[in-house]
Amino acid sequence: MARIAITGGTGFVGRRLAQRLRAGGHDVLVLGRAGSLETGFIDCEAVVHCAGINREIGTQTYQAVHVEYTREVVAAARRAGVTRIVMLSFLRARPGCGSSYHESKWAAEEIVRGSRLEWTVLKAGVIYGRGDHMLDHLSRAFHTLPLFGLVGFRSQPVRPVAVDDVAHVLAAAALGDPRLTTRTFAVLGPDQLLLADAVRQVADVAGRGPWFIRLPVAVHRLIATAAELVMTVPLISRAQVRILAEGIVEPLPAADGLPVDLLPATRFDEASIRAGLPPAGGFGRQDLRCCRVSG
Repeated sequence: MARIAITGGTGFVGRRLAQRLRAGGHDVLVLGRAGSLETGFIDCEAVVHCAGINREIGTQTYQAVHVEYTREVVAAARRAGVTRIVMLSFLRARPGCGSSYHESKWAAEEIVRGSRLEWTVLKAGVIYGRGDHMLDHLSRAFHTLPLFGLVGFRSQPVRPVAVDDVAHVLAAAALGDPRLTTRTFAVLGPDQLLLADAVRQVADVAGRGPWFIRLPVAVHRLIATAAELVMTVPLISRAQVRILAEGIVEPLPAADGLPVDLLPATRFDEASIRAGLPPAGGFGRQDLRCCRVSG
């Protein structure tokens, strides 16, 4: 059995990956960003790098977390004798696009590709499931607000991918599937639909019927800026506004397609949405940064 380290292992995807690997009898080391990398990586066959942020707070910038931390992870892995690194990135991460989120994710990919280790980069689209930002925030917004704004005047397409499907591919790469080595893959769900239709579908399953209005991207950026300032986990971040405004169905730059047996197969339907929804309820004081309880 393998020993696998996961950075960002306490996060949404990292937790699911850890559960899957442990269920398969593997030894899993979960590391947050404060963990000791080199010590943690000793005797590990692979590192799965899932750490990332979707907004900047203080010293937790895209440059610091996506770029510099990835550089530290790669250096520590090499010193510890790790042979394989797998990175979870974003579908449309690319250079020179004017978004520091996209560009920093791309820079991290390039660090991994240049690591001189066996590497795999997985570029995922919108990932959903219990504990995510998508279903969680949509459901709670529907229970809080009578109106819900859709990004842009023209709805863009999305291909939501279930978190367990993403964890399945990550596990295969971490365990050394030779078909995935030294390659970059797109990871997308089987269903393509417009963002507006996906949002309405979640509202229907949640049993809510808000009025939907289309707002310009600029207005959503203002909403996101305010949400980042006042919420512990913002309703939507500025990076997410950019992501949703351009569509999430094709990787940039182009990436390989997964082997057939690893293709995500979970449909974005009532069953999968219902399984991912949080308990019914809206946003409250506990979601505000000013009311956060330190512990």
